[in-house]
Formats: sequence, structure tokens, C-alpha cells
Amino acid sequence: MRTCPVCSCRFPNFYPLSRGHLEITNRLGVFYSIEDFETLNLGQYSCPECNASDRDRLYALYAMHHMNHPPGQPLRILDIAPAPVLSAFLRSLPNARYRSADLFSPLADDKVDIMDMNIYADESFDFIVCSHVLEHVRDDARAIAELYRVLAKGGSAILMVPILLTIDTTDEDPDERSEDERWARFGQDDHVRMYAKHDFVARLRHGGFHVEALDTLAFGAGTFREHGITEQSVLYVGRK
Repeated sequence: MRTCPVCSCRFPNFYPLSRGHLEITNRLGVFYSIEDFETLNLGQYSCPECNASDRDRLYALYAMHHMNHPPGQPLRILDIAPAPVLSAFLRSLPNARYRSADLFSPLADDKVDIMDMNIYADESFDFIVCSHVLEHVRDDARAIAELYRVLAKGGSAILMVPILLTIDTTDEDPDERSEDERWARFGQDDHVRMYAKHDFVARLRHGGFHVEALDTLAFGAGTFREHGITEQSVLYVGRK
């Protein structure tokens, strides 16, 4: 049986990724396979009950079992580009003081440009979730610097992007206008870069973060399988 750590429900299987994404990549004849992405479970993608994706489930496991925060102390959380299911989970964490931020989404508490989060003081948050946002941002170095600035000393930030394991160099062009070209090169029509693994980690470190790459061994034997997460998945956590 599979277990969703977000809603605690159990199933024989999660639902697979919808065909829409695959149909576009097939039409364009892209150079990569969807299976070449590091943290993506095509066959066990979403929870039948709460719709949590495989990466949502990975973040929930980290928050429940791996996050070091003094018990009984307020946990100041910043959720960038909130997703409803994960947002509700984060709000339910013990002693959570939750804020969400997005430049466009009406779901967010605050309208914020991640490249200039001036509404937040230095070291305002103990825990940040920034999932699949940096590939949308024109200047990811500025965004990473802002994430580091608002993170408290001793805090942790989940910092995740789509990582294509078959490339050695990040491909980026914020000025690319063609939607088909952005799909073909960057994996989605509103992305401006496709990250290579080592380059992504290097960018986080250059921004000041101490980076932990937590793989299946860090979570324990059988944990990823039970929760529908691929064995090649890696959770990147930046510490300050």
C-alpha cells in the first residue's frame, strides 16, 4: 500500500501524471525524456484523495521528520507561489505562523516579487518553501539572494526546481518569446531556463546557502516507495 503524508490516506497506487504535458513534448520532438528529470514520478504522481503531487509529499515528509526547529517555538513559514494542498498542510504544522507570497496568484497572502521581497525584514522566517519558482524568474541570483536574506539564522529553505539529469550546463534565455521554443528548451511555456544539477547547487551556494541534498538514503529504506516518490528524487534544502 501507498501512503500520502499530506492527507494520511492509503491507496494501492497514486494517479499518474496527466497526458497533456507529454503530448506537447511529443508534438515538439524535444531532446529530452520526461523520465530524465530528477524528482518526478510519472506513474505515481498525484494523491487520489488530496491531489498532492510527489514533490508535495516529499516536502511533507521533510517537514514532519527532518526539520530541526525548537519544540514549542513559533515556526515562521514563508510559502512562495502557494499550492492549495501543500499550503493547508503547512498551516497545520505545530506553532505555524504562515505567510504565502506570489506576484500574481490571488491565493497568496502577500503580493510579492521574489526578486525584491522588501515587505519582509531580514531573517523574518524560520522555514521557506520555494518550489518550482526559480525557473520562472528573470534573475534567479537576485531571487536566491532575497531568499537567503529573509531566512533566519539556523532556518531551512526547501529550494526546488526541475532538474534535467542529461544536461551538464543550464540553458537559459529570459528574452525567448516563442512559447514552443520555451517548451522545447525549458520544459514549459512560462519557464526561462532548464537547470543542470551541479549548476543549480552552485547557484544556491553562491547565494550564501549551505546546501543539503537529501536523497532516498536520508529518508530511510522504503520511505520513498511507500509515499510514491522515485528513488532518484533529491530534496534540496538551503540552510543559513
